[in-house]
Amino acid sequence: MTRTVCLAGVLIALLAAPTVAQTPAWSTPTKPFKVIDNTYYVSTQGIASYLIATPEGDILIDVGLPQNAALVEANIKSLGRRLTDVKFILASHGHFDHAGGLAKLKADTGAVVVAGIGERYALQKGVYVGSESDKQLDFPPVTLDGEIADGQVISLGGAHLTAHLTPGHTKGCTTWTWPVKDADGSAHTAIYFCSGSVAANRLVPEQYPGIVADYRATFPKARALQGDVFLAPHTEFFEMEAKRAKLAKPGPNPFIDRAGYLKLLNDQQAAFESALAAAQAKAKNQAMP
Repeated sequence: MTRTVCLAGVLIALLAAPTVAQTPAWSTPTKPFKVIDNTYYVSTQGIASYLIATPEGDILIDVGLPQNAALVEANIKSLGRRLTDVKFILASHGHFDHAGGLAKLKADTGAVVVAGIGERYALQKGVYVGSESDKQLDFPPVTLDGEIADGQVISLGGAHLTAHLTPGHTKGCTTWTWPVKDADGSAHTAIYFCSGSVAANRLVPEQYPGIVADYRATFPKARALQGDVFLAPHTEFFEMEAKRAKLAKPGPNPFIDRAGYLKLLNDQQAAFESALAAAQAKAKNQAMP
């Protein structure tokens, strides 16, 4: 088996904190299914993980909670794929609900684990950057094999996934796009948007230096990205269950939803601006004598 790596240069979520009750769907099993073309959903009802299958091996995006790793592995096998078929694991960002199972999958697959520039510290320490003292946010650390820069590409077996750094939710939050074809042969672009939610981040003072500027740069950048097969780390972001139910019915693939992607960006940007205004007002009031 030949594995080709093209990084166009050098090789290389919403987060609800545990102090808030986790949604049961985050760890509720669900059967894997084909989203479109060679792209499969392989995680739980609430936390996403995707497998891009190719003749030369597979690419896995995210794993989920630490306890979700076994289900992701079982779902991969149920598709007729071997764990050793997974050659790359792409970590969208270093939060416990998406990166918690990375170490287990890396150990069991032998895959190369990569993430966007800025995520190494969080992933290799297993911490929430800026809230390291909150051990409830910790997760099993994973050794990162490479960092991906903006615009770099992972290529394997005819699949080409392009990284787009969209920081704010985390310093190295990475959105991925890749070409796919619908059943009718029409060409589309899958887009896995990392997240633009504020979640447990502090905006004043900043969770990490430059976080506010990062958020404000990410929203217009994300809108400019070409993508119409809308996917995300949390299933409620893209109404996965409702769309999945429509897959068996006649009509276009329901995951082809550019409008839904743009709506999420608008909603998350509005929520960010509201949270920032509230944080600034609170800081101003506290500073008053």
